[in-house]
Amino acid sequence: MLERLIRWNRSIWFWLFLIVLCIALEASALVYQYVFYYDPCVLCVHIRAWVLGIMLASILGLLLRKQRLGLILSNFLVFVCSLGFVERSYQTLGTEMGFVTGACSMNPNFPSFLALNKWLPSVFEPLTSCGYTPWIIPQILSMAQTLMALSVVMALGMLLMLIVSLRNPTDSI
Repeated sequence: MLERLIRWNRSIWFWLFLIVLCIALEASALVYQYVFYYDPCVLCVHIRAWVLGIMLASILGLLLRKQRLGLILSNFLVFVCSLGFVERSYQTLGTEMGFVTGACSMNPNFPSFLALNKWLPSVFEPLTSCGYTPWIIPQILSMAQTLMALSVVMALGMLLMLIVSLRNPTDSI
């Protein structure tokens, strides 16, 4: 089993899957914004930023997957970004369902060296307040619920891949 995970983690298909998944998530967000007219809140914009981070770390993983240190670094970066994705998804779900309370400003508070809302406002500028996400499956599954499930699965999967990549290559499998 571990041997398969190691091979999958070093595979071009694993990293391409993550890149395509991130592109699909970003494209879906933009479809909901520009086709279905659901403006993003600050939490949604933060989720987009974390997904962008996962995509960039996955591109790094695609390039460095054959080098042990590069693989460890890429897995670590995707895992950290996945944790950010989990936290923002939890806040979004909690705000929507009422078990997290707090103010949701219109300022995304990106650091000055990473002013995504200034560089690409059509993607990273919050346009509405938090509290509601559209339905993915009407009356069954909201976007917040979907993002929560996906982020947890991604974070757990990347934790597993990080652990696998940390194994000494001379260890028996």
